[in-house]
Amino acid sequence: MLLELDRLGLPAATEWLNPVTAAYLADLVSYGAIGARTVESQVHRQLSSALGMPIGMKNGTGGSLQVAVDAVLAAAAPHVFAAVGEQGSADLVRSSGNPDAHVVLRGGADGPNHGPESVARLSALLGAAELPGRVVIDASHGNSGKSHVRQKQVAADIGGRIAAGENAIRGVMLESFLVAGRQEVVAGRCPTYGQSITDACMSWDDTAETLRLLASSVRARRRARALADWPSPAPLPV
Repeated sequence: MLLELDRLGLPAATEWLNPVTAAYLADLVSYGAIGARTVESQVHRQLSSALGMPIGMKNGTGGSLQVAVDAVLAAAAPHVFAAVGEQGSADLVRSSGNPDAHVVLRGGADGPNHGPESVARLSALLGAAELPGRVVIDASHGNSGKSHVRQKQVAADIGGRIAAGENAIRGVMLESFLVAGRQEVVAGRCPTYGQSITDACMSWDDTAETLRLLASSVRARRRARALADWPSPAPLPV
């Protein structure tokens, strides 16, 4: 699948669950994420420092933002660690650090964190750590209460804030598939094509509508920036 996407010229994203697989797949992946359950793993932070792609560090399942900020700091630094080398064998890998790691707000046990207050709190933590104030928001998981239907509402809220000029938000994650919802895998029964067997997902129609809304929001923010940067006319002589 990754090879076919590459032939089509489409970027692919993945969550790096098992660090071993990165050695075989990373050259076909354009964006990676470290999940809420592995964001404190030193092995995953070291891996992120060696990958030549932006890496999104999700906040912890309990909602902690600091663990994600710490992960971004760790990924930005060079490391020497044991991993699968270029020849497919165990090796010591030397990384130069990843300048494109960032935090992904995904909500947690203490509730959603996609709102402006959470973004401002994260921006303050990033500033204190001397990291760029850029944020990606996951519209699913804790931010939607694990309801695939609510993703549209969360994304619409984010889109409105982007259009209004909220600058820290640089991306949005959605859980999306062809058919809405999810299904159980039952022995002897053919599963529904295009429907998730893990987390419940938005339908493709809802995804397309949401992407159009977000694209419109980004265009509005760019127009507002362009107008703000436009030089003021020189005062007329008196």
